[in-house]
Amino acid sequence: MPAKTNPIGVFDSGVGGLTVLKELLDIMPGEDFVYFGDTARVPYGPRTPEEIRKFTRQILRFLAEQKVKLAVIACNTITFNIIAADVADCPFPVIGMNDSVKAALSVSKAKRVGVIATQATVSSAKHVESGKNIDPEAKVYLQACPEFVPIIERGIFDGPEIEAAVKEYLRPLQDVKIDALILACTHYPLVAPLVGRLMGPTVNIINPARETALDAQRLLVEKDLLNPAKEAGKLRIVFSSVSPETENLAKVFLQRALPQLEVKDVSSYFYCI
Repeated sequence: MPAKTNPIGVFDSGVGGLTVLKELLDIMPGEDFVYFGDTARVPYGPRTPEEIRKFTRQILRFLAEQKVKLAVIACNTITFNIIAADVADCPFPVIGMNDSVKAALSVSKAKRVGVIATQATVSSAKHVESGKNIDPEAKVYLQACPEFVPIIERGIFDGPEIEAAVKEYLRPLQDVKIDALILACTHYPLVAPLVGRLMGPTVNIINPARETALDAQRLLVEKDLLNPAKEAGKLRIVFSSVSPETENLAKVFLQRALPQLEVKDVSSYFYCI
């Protein structure tokens, strides 16, 4: 059993998962965190499930070396494309992104929920399955948004280019009259104000990052693994490659000062833990 003082691991295909890390830091400021972003192989959205699973196991092996007590998958694409066998051998619990379908349906009067995500997340259809399990009468509509991540990673969060892409992708969801929209990619909270403005006040915008952070806290409480320390915890951020653009984006996503960034290539890891 890991020790209470061991760090929490958080990982994503790139910088987007820092929006989840931000929520974790807000909720559990006394914990130590190790964040890994696979910036050398981003994006994962167009990749096959087999590639995503292999990369995930390589990252989990790295986090095992850091002796984490919990790993949080801060990426919808990874969460909805791995299987139980990928995490079965981990010496620590692993949780994925909360799909937030339950939260969306709780505020949807029409029982019509939209999901915007990467192609890999949409192809998994896990949100539709979740909706059926919660309420057979619910309708969950999926929309892949392949242009969003490349535009956001160029630091564009408003203006004609991103607005044109948002309008294009939201139109099918507007046509079916959704009244709740899940931002099922960790990059998308940065364009949430634009999405909310274009969807209008009758559509509730749901950000799964907060729900995921709360899931992590609940699990640590259940397993009696919360760090009892009162002072602020330590933070490490590790990327598989770093550029000035990566550092600038990381500051925007995390919305706080960064520690010295570390670099670790995990691509040569044999992916069994």
